[in-house]
Amino acid sequence: MPPRFDLAGRSPGEIDAAWRRFGAAASPEEFCQSWLELQCQILSGVSDALVVLQKPGIETFAPVAFWPEARRERPQLSQVIERALREGRGLIEPRRGSYHMAYPVRIDDKVRGVVGLEIAWREDAELQSAMRELQWGAAWLEVLLRRAADPLEAARLRLKTLLELVAVFLEQPGFRDAATALVTELASRLGCDRVVLGSLERGGVHIEAVSNTAQFDRHANLLGATLNAMSEALDQREPIIYPAEGEKHPVVTLSHAELAQASGAGSVATFPLSHGGRQIGALTLERAGGLRFDRLSLELVEGLAVMLGPLVEMRRAQARGLPAHAAHSARESWTRLAGPGHVGLKLGVGLLAAAAIFLSFATGTFRVAADARIEGELQRAITAPFQGYVRESPVRAGDTVKRGQLLARLDDRDLQVERTRLRAQRDQYGQQYRDAMSRQERAQVRIASAQMAQAEAQLALVEEQLARTELVAPFDGVLVSGDLTQSLGAPLERGQVMLELAPLDAYRVVLQVDEHDFATVKLGQKGDLILTSLPGERYPFVVSKITPVAAAKEGRNLFRVEAKLDGLAPPRLRPGMEGVAKIDVEERHLAWIWSRRLIDWFRLKSWAWLP
Repeated sequence: MPPRFDLAGRSPGEIDAAWRRFGAAASPEEFCQSWLELQCQILSGVSDALVVLQKPGIETFAPVAFWPEARRERPQLSQVIERALREGRGLIEPRRGSYHMAYPVRIDDKVRGVVGLEIAWREDAELQSAMRELQWGAAWLEVLLRRAADPLEAARLRLKTLLELVAVFLEQPGFRDAATALVTELASRLGCDRVVLGSLERGGVHIEAVSNTAQFDRHANLLGATLNAMSEALDQREPIIYPAEGEKHPVVTLSHAELAQASGAGSVATFPLSHGGRQIGALTLERAGGLRFDRLSLELVEGLAVMLGPLVEMRRAQARGLPAHAAHSARESWTRLAGPGHVGLKLGVGLLAAAAIFLSFATGTFRVAADARIEGELQRAITAPFQGYVRESPVRAGDTVKRGQLLARLDDRDLQVERTRLRAQRDQYGQQYRDAMSRQERAQVRIASAQMAQAEAQLALVEEQLARTELVAPFDGVLVSGDLTQSLGAPLERGQVMLELAPLDAYRVVLQVDEHDFATVKLGQKGDLILTSLPGERYPFVVSKITPVAAAKEGRNLFRVEAKLDGLAPPRLRPGMEGVAKIDVEERHLAWIWSRRLIDWFRLKSWAWLP
């Protein structure tokens, strides 16, 4: 029997060889070339054919296969291919004695390639049949494109799936609802019979959610086997896939084998969930008998487990009540302290504990601090003895003076004139008195005698005022206020304070004690004073007087407490100096000293708030 040939003139042996080349294609180009050759043989009557595909990672299209291979330029066929790319649908264009056909190859509703060919003329029914043959054959190209997909596109799709699964977990209000929705969605997308989420608490694994099941018995045998599988993965801190294929390092899979046998699963995979270097749970997936997990599915679940660890811990913490949250925080803190690592935390807690022990037993002197001011123990005011004018003043505030030193001199010209007038008037009355005596006129004698006494009194007053025109220092001291050098010739009223003088060897310390500390201050208590102008020196003092009268200053109530300097007053001390004084009260624990203000505030507020 003679050999059979197809319309292209190929023998069955050549067709078998084409099928073998198609099956052994090692590259996308070889795959497309052998596929196009077979497709043309199946359709028959094809005189020209071309396959155009999108290159991975770019948006342009390029021819990858030709038939026949000898001829590479096909301008008319390229036109129908470009039109099919634009319109995204199959096309048939009649030509002289033939048809141009084009069919797009789609992946995820996107055109990724076009198959174009020129086929001999035939009836409409046969033409439609050829188009269906081309449509069925183009599915092989779709398989090729998916197999050799762009890694960036595959990563984008995997990331999209991960985000969608995370969104399913986060959009539910409660933790159990969120966990159930997540495992159910994961089982649906990966084709799993069952997906179980477990959490690790207090050293044991607990089932949180089972796919497609809102209520489940935690003590069921199958879930018990699942818990054993989770514990097996958590103990080894490794993902476990059973049956293992191409594992780089061996892992124990006994519990996974028992779970697969008990459930009849074809493959079981468990991925630990961790957060902050601590394991918090596990995710176990089971596929039906005869089905195993592919590499892409395992990579997807591994990425999901990395993202799910912190999210599960967050949602689980939100679902806890306040007592449970406090207990969990306490356990976590103890685990960090008692477990390995966390050197900084342990060192900090140790220092705090040492400080607490020290403050509980160490004592110190409780002191009351207050603003203080130096005043003279005796302060003399130099006032104007009569109405007059300032003539001279050689000193001013801050000057040190000696006893008897001139402080100021008043203008005495008016007094001198008044004294001369009164003397003349006195002499006149004296002459009248003598004349009346010689004439023995008793009435005139008495009148003249009274007038003479009056003149004598007025003259004595003027003499006294003249004696007071010079104001001198009554004792050694320092002028604390007054500057008459700026008031020479200015009028003075009687009793007006001109200068103030304080002794140099007698001072007192005036303290402004806050009302919170006033009750602790007692007579006879000692303390130290540091002045702002002399910060390197301390001056001891003894409390001598307590004035139970408060004065408001800068929003605080302050009590005046007076103290005497213990010992001789230093020569550099001056009235008006200010500083800070501390009164020694008693020995107390340091913890009480530093917390007394807070304790007092709490007592006061408790008394105000409580009924």
